[in-house]
Amino acid sequence: MKDGVSMRTERIKYITAVLLYGTIGAFLRFVNLPSEIAALGRGVVGSLFILCWMAVRRRKPDRAAIRKNLFWLVLSGVFLGLNWIFLFDAYVKTTVAAASLCNYMAPVLVVLAAPLLLREKLNPKKLPCILAAVVGIVLVSGVTESEGGNPVGIALGLTAALCFTGIVLCNRKIRGIEALDKSVVQLAVSALTILPYVILHNLNAELHLDLRSVLIVLLLGAVHTGFAYCLYFSGMGSLPVQTVAILGYLEPVVSVLCSAVFLKEPMTPAGWVGAVLILAAAVVSELIPDPVSEK
Repeated sequence: MKDGVSMRTERIKYITAVLLYGTIGAFLRFVNLPSEIAALGRGVVGSLFILCWMAVRRRKPDRAAIRKNLFWLVLSGVFLGLNWIFLFDAYVKTTVAAASLCNYMAPVLVVLAAPLLLREKLNPKKLPCILAAVVGIVLVSGVTESEGGNPVGIALGLTAALCFTGIVLCNRKIRGIEALDKSVVQLAVSALTILPYVILHNLNAELHLDLRSVLIVLLLGAVHTGFAYCLYFSGMGSLPVQTVAILGYLEPVVSVLCSAVFLKEPMTPAGWVGAVLILAAAVVSELIPDPVSEK
């Protein structure tokens, strides 16, 4: 059992990773490249960073564990790549806050999907959380305002949430593999998933590379993905499950704050109410214990 100092260290690692994730949308606003190319760079650089991290620590990938979980690893990697495609495009089409909050509908979607796909009983106590999240996303979308919201950006964010749900459900099927082994495969597959999309959408396009955009993509891949994944899984492996779940919601909070403070993106009072509803619904649903799964 770890002592208090070690637990604080692991908590700091996990919080650092989550805070890094929350700033991704803000950094993307300063990238003068198509969103899918930024996503591809994140996957490639992130997976290479983790491989280098493992090499420095003289740790080889567990090929047996990877082969045993290959189907679910590949499928989750595909979902990860699709999640980045839709989410990064949502960051462009709507505000960073709205895109991030739409993406964080995923925990609610998991609650709805688990009874059908994993034969887990739906806890009736979580139904108010689902309703609150749906109301929240309506308010965040801006459709209640006279000028309306951005339907394309909101749709992309919700599609990203569906893909995020697929990642979570696949990960529940993965067993007996170290977090770094899982991450490097998922990141590599995500990059391979994004690559055809990048080629099709940019085959005849003129790309205007600038040093700032290249450096930010490298930063997002190395620091916000590779390094953050190492911190994230290190902390997640030592902290209590509910602590991990609750602290994870710092990410959309940071995204909302970055959107308002640094990017000066507007959010109406109704949007702020919606943000609180979504985050509260997600947190409360994590605190409600799940019933025992069917055998």
